[in-house]
Amino acid sequence: MWWDTLLLAFREIRRRMLRSFLTVLGVVIGVAAVIIMVTVGRGATAKITSDISSLGSNLLVVIAGQHRGPGGSSAPPKAFYLHDVAAVVEQVPSLRAVAPTASRQTKVVYGNENRSTSVIGTTDQYLTTRAWGLTAGRGFAEAELRAGKAVCLLGETVRAALFGRLSPLGERIRVGKFSCQVIGVLASKGQSSMGSDQDDTVLIPLRTFQRRIAGNQDVGAIMVSAATEADTDKVKIDIQRLLRERRRVAAGDDDDFTVLDMKEITATLTGTTRVLTMLLGAVAAVSLLVGGIGIMNIMLVSVTERTREIGTRLAIGALESEVLRQFLVEAVVLSSLGGLIGVAIALAVTLAITRTMHIPFLFDPDIIALAFAFSGAIGVIFGYVPARRAARLDPIEALRHE
Repeated sequence: MWWDTLLLAFREIRRRMLRSFLTVLGVVIGVAAVIIMVTVGRGATAKITSDISSLGSNLLVVIAGQHRGPGGSSAPPKAFYLHDVAAVVEQVPSLRAVAPTASRQTKVVYGNENRSTSVIGTTDQYLTTRAWGLTAGRGFAEAELRAGKAVCLLGETVRAALFGRLSPLGERIRVGKFSCQVIGVLASKGQSSMGSDQDDTVLIPLRTFQRRIAGNQDVGAIMVSAATEADTDKVKIDIQRLLRERRRVAAGDDDDFTVLDMKEITATLTGTTRVLTMLLGAVAAVSLLVGGIGIMNIMLVSVTERTREIGTRLAIGALESEVLRQFLVEAVVLSSLGGLIGVAIALAVTLAITRTMHIPFLFDPDIIALAFAFSGAIGVIFGYVPARRAARLDPIEALRHE
């Protein structure tokens, strides 16, 4: 009985193919939109988490000055110095590595090739705090750091721009106004979630940067990597207490520096992305309701068109439940076909979007099953009224219908 009803439903859909497709278009769009929004949102969240994790493990970044909104003080922030870094190393427990940094956009030149890039003055601890490996060469030696030798490590983007397929090890490049020997090549980290190229950089010893580029003893930021078992919240509080004391910040005054915890930033960004994903998914789900209303309208029209057919079936002994089942199955088949088409379109579009945006494609069978099940439920809910109307037709009046 159910099989015969299903065949009848497919026959009616095939007889009115164009109208059937237009009927389920709202369901197709709704299912596709929900899956696309949720899948892309989850991929973006994973991308943000991965990018921030690539900055380093248990990383805290101490920056001179505060992030102020409009109307804040325009005075330059008070810089850090190497003795501040030494105090952090000596007096803050549970640290794995501490690296002072200073940076400036500078032109680097090799032969006929040149590039404007971010030159960072730092120590060998920088690679530890950033969890950054080398693909060739070595890091800075202690003697090179103390003496401020003219040696450098190249990011992959800079290496490719200046040397192409050649090995840069042992070659000398011009960084600003001085010559620098390449001793290593950094492993590629790719783009950050903000779109910046992390490999577009050159690392040199901090003392070299201070003498040859900056012309001062300032430290722009301090990268702090807490030990794996350490509580980063406690480490952050210890750093704030120590620097307030060293920078003579009075009780009750705001800090004249900022300590950024990458875990907090990760939680904030991923939380925001999840909320936006849920919001966009809910908005997209409205299309399913619109599609359901379209199915109900077309099924009501179908009942009117097929009144004599319904009357004939009832007159020769068909039960109301059988007529109800026939029209209800037609509505469910329509909406389910729309769901299947929507799922196929969503997977293709999502794959294209994730490849274009360079975010991971996270296949989630649960959201696909949920969207498809919801499309079937739409058929039941919005197909019931037309089906019930068809089942309650008076056979005699239906047969008289023109």
